[in-house]
Amino acid sequence: MIVWVNGAFGAGKTSACRELAGLLPGSVLFEPDAVEALLRATLPPGRRAEVTDLQELPAWRRLVTETAAALADETAGPVLVPITLLRQEHRDEIFGSLAGRGLAVHHVVLDPVETILRARIATREGALDTALRQRDREALPAYLAARGWLAGDARMIDNGVLTPRQTAERILDLVRSGAARCPIVRTEGGNGDTVAAAVLLFDDRDRVLLVDPAYKPHWEFPGGVVERGESPTAAAVREAAEELGLRLRPEELRLLAVDWEPGKGRARGGLRLVYDGGRLGPSEVLRLRLPTGELRDWHFATLREAAEMLPAARLRRLVAALEARAEGELRYLEGGRRAATGAAQAH
Repeated sequence: MIVWVNGAFGAGKTSACRELAGLLPGSVLFEPDAVEALLRATLPPGRRAEVTDLQELPAWRRLVTETAAALADETAGPVLVPITLLRQEHRDEIFGSLAGRGLAVHHVVLDPVETILRARIATREGALDTALRQRDREALPAYLAARGWLAGDARMIDNGVLTPRQTAERILDLVRSGAARCPIVRTEGGNGDTVAAAVLLFDDRDRVLLVDPAYKPHWEFPGGVVERGESPTAAAVREAAEELGLRLRPEELRLLAVDWEPGKGRARGGLRLVYDGGRLGPSEVLRLRLPTGELRDWHFATLREAAEMLPAARLRRLVAALEARAEGELRYLEGGRRAATGAAQAH
């Protein structure tokens, strides 16, 4: 189990977690500041200079995830993680990866009123160096801007007048009741390649439907992994029903592209089949329903919008599938790029 205690700098996360460690037998305190110190000490200066916040580095997010998961394997109690995490896409990446390892994530935000936060930052300044004082001052507006999505994702605790012990007791109550547990259910089951099926759905303006998963940092096509003994077409129909509440008929789907995706890190590769699911009418759009804890939102996107929402390989796959749809032919891709076929090689 992971207990992620979020909040602005000065909110009292670390002191509350130290108290919480005494209330939760077998728990361990993991402060990701140690990861930041490691990266500052080992990364080439040029790479460090490319980012103003080390959380922007994929290495920071990977090390935090892997360390928290490794500590969870070594202890019988929960891993307590006091850290400010304000980018929703970073939350999705880290929490989704932890959930994929079978770890429950409880998300709590310490949220004293702004005047108290500013007073605490001012009190701390005498003990901080110039860089840390500047970080605290700049981070408060970022926290206030992120508070909207945090309030929808986590349980908020106004600890402005609470002692660290009282704050820890509040967190303990939330953890024991399960009220702060993120409803992400992910199973990755093995390390081999997979077969996955996606469905492209369009509105009357030919914009494509994209969905926002709560367990990864980018938008996606509706779809998922083909289960054992299931055909890709049946998987596409099932995923459309589970993710969107749509009842598609297999005979109405048309295969547009088959893409071989190489694995990278813990992300598995394999074949990705993309189907044309047709256009949705206004009444069907109104009936779209998303599964809680898995998908956060949906959006009909133009290709230009999709370029801002999808990772590069996924965008290449979409472009190829749209070309296949327009030309009425099937595309075979590797890594989202059109690959030579036997017929093409013969020429």
